[in-house]
Amino acid sequence: MAEGPQAGPRVGLRRWTSSDLDAFADLNGDSQVMATIGPVMDREASAAFLQRIDRHFDDHGFGLWCVEVDGDAIGFCGLMVPWFRDGVEIGWRLRSKWWGRGFASEAARLVLAYAFAEQPAGLGFDEVLSFTAATNERSQWVMQAIGMTRDVDGDFEHPGVPESSHLRPHVLYRMPVGRYRSML
Repeated sequence: MAEGPQAGPRVGLRRWTSSDLDAFADLNGDSQVMATIGPVMDREASAAFLQRIDRHFDDHGFGLWCVEVDGDAIGFCGLMVPWFRDGVEIGWRLRSKWWGRGFASEAARLVLAYAFAEQPAGLGFDEVLSFTAATNERSQWVMQAIGMTRDVDGDFEHPGVPESSHLRPHVLYRMPVGRYRSML
């Protein structure tokens, strides 16, 4: 299996290192970023999240890669196995000062290429999912920009979000390998 997604014209994707903790904590501590995701994380919670990301790579061979632009860690994009459902999810999170420039879409396209490439160059997946809070329009725009299709019948109440939260209703998007290949 390859090491991970290839670099794009403007973004690189790599594993997180301990020296990235400041940027990672800045990402997770940004109230604009976390407004449609969940509670703002302090440095300690961000460090624990980085450890979970490392364990996911160890357990599955893929995870949330650091998105790098001109040597700056601007966020993450990658693949995760959700704890509450079958499938593999693609997700992203960028520091707010980097929003609106197409970096999330570029990184997500690189991750999809890796997810659907046949082994050993890629992961050889049949489908990739993405989901977000129904209020997270920015992420839904990225899902649409990379060619994912909304599965309205698959929308759900996220079991990890309190019932009283406006973030509990989630939308589901899908990208089967056949659709991905038809877009090439």
